[in-house]
Amino acid sequence: MSDEHIVSSFDEDMSRLRDLFLEMGRIVSSQIQAATRALRKEDRMLAKQVIANDKQLNRLESELNDLAIKILALRQPFAGDLRQVVATLKSAGHFERMGDLVRNSAQRTNTITKAEAETGSIETLVQMSETVQVMTNSILTAYERSDSEMAEEVRMQDETVDRLHNSLFREMLTYMMEDPRNISGCMHVMFMAKNIERMGDTVADIAKELIYMATGEWPEGSRTKKDKTSRIVIEPEADA
Repeated sequence: MSDEHIVSSFDEDMSRLRDLFLEMGRIVSSQIQAATRALRKEDRMLAKQVIANDKQLNRLESELNDLAIKILALRQPFAGDLRQVVATLKSAGHFERMGDLVRNSAQRTNTITKAEAETGSIETLVQMSETVQVMTNSILTAYERSDSEMAEEVRMQDETVDRLHNSLFREMLTYMMEDPRNISGCMHVMFMAKNIERMGDTVADIAKELIYMATGEWPEGSRTKKDKTSRIVIEPEADA
């Protein structure tokens, strides 16, 4: 086999690997958008569609994993190419995890629409979801351009998701304290919010991988987490 043919085959494999990763990311972004719309419109059929579409994401991840292993075993890439294969492989796993979280949120949408409870406005939840979708779209652009600065900006955007999560957590605790009948609905909203918060963390992890892919160096220092829900305590008001 000629060197020219080997190089051509390697380029084709790398191009296919990139395409699979970008397709996974676009599906995740589309799933987040659909799940958000299902929640806002209380659309159970759309929520069920989101749940069913998760299988496509799993299939793509399996194909990407097989291809990445083939490239590592047979092509033996080095330097930038090696970083790209490894970062793509790890980041694809992050996308698959995001798909699981979106599916779980869609499942809870059906439950929330049935609950006769005061859960307040869902706009904060929607805002969290829309922010994560923007982060996901931006990280795909950063991957295509191998843009470490854009990836770093995405990492910082996760702070917005954390702050919104803190606010929603406090609001749901208040509703549950006001009336125990609100507990079921509010708990599902809180679980959905935690899913979205984790998705923000996951996109930030992908950004970290892309920074290393582009520069060969890991970001300096730890990313500041703004999620304070594990330390929030709301005391009941004393009887007058």
